[in-house]
Amino acid sequence: MKTRRGDTETRRRGEEILHRNVSASPRLGVPLITLLTDFGTADYFVGAMKGVILSINPDAHVIDITHEIPPQDILSGAFTLSAAYKNFPEGTIHVAVVDPGVGSHRRAIVATTHNQCFVGPDNGLLSFIFEEEKDVRVFHATNEDYFQKPLSNTFHGRDIFAPLAAALSKGVHTENFGVEITDYIRLPNLKPNFIREGQLEASIIHVDRFGNCVTNLTRREITDEMIARGLTLTINGRKITSFRRFFAEESDASDNLFAIWGSAGYLEIASNRSSAAEMLDARTGNQILVMSDE
Repeated sequence: MKTRRGDTETRRRGEEILHRNVSASPRLGVPLITLLTDFGTADYFVGAMKGVILSINPDAHVIDITHEIPPQDILSGAFTLSAAYKNFPEGTIHVAVVDPGVGSHRRAIVATTHNQCFVGPDNGLLSFIFEEEKDVRVFHATNEDYFQKPLSNTFHGRDIFAPLAAALSKGVHTENFGVEITDYIRLPNLKPNFIREGQLEASIIHVDRFGNCVTNLTRREITDEMIARGLTLTINGRKITSFRRFFAEESDASDNLFAIWGSAGYLEIASNRSSAAEMLDARTGNQILVMSDE
């Protein structure tokens, strides 16, 4: 049956108003949902999550950030999410699942910023989002009307987080999922600790597939002037004093280890064509002593 032009225009205006009222997904067009997990790709887990999302919203467009976060490494997952999310357009919904506490009393949460939305476990995985974004609102998702049935105690990625993201992509308001909370979990030591004048205690927050060790040091803590005066990073008894602008830069340093500013804005410890992590026997969470010459 044909509809009158006025009816069509009214319906279009109504749909536009609905989208405007959805804080998590204001962008018109195809809903965009990203996935970040430690599931790997050998099992059915990622495919099952995508199937749930598309069953609820066949119009959704699902993008993989990565599924190769080291198993149960919440800090590495938190860093990777923070390094990737700003590259996505407004209205993107991010599902992050690194969840060693699945099935326990840890909460499922939905967090919104001014232009994006995040779904995942309340275990610190969203810590960098809370740190970097202003006006974040966080909701404890308890409304089981939006969960898959039956609910598995071992696969909340499929049964809770995927359907919540799909519901958001269809215009469901975050308030429908549960109450707003302010006591959400933040990981400790996201920032370096000041020890005394000229000394900081930093840490490794991620080791990438090349063996580069990403630290929590940014240009807020380490300036070009400090590097020029002389800066030493000590980890597992090894000292790094060399700084480079790019990996293949020529250097007179006898040690192949050096520090370099990475693309995510953090200082990294690296070794050209070698694994700095293997050379240092380093892993996520290792402490780094930073000393500057006065």
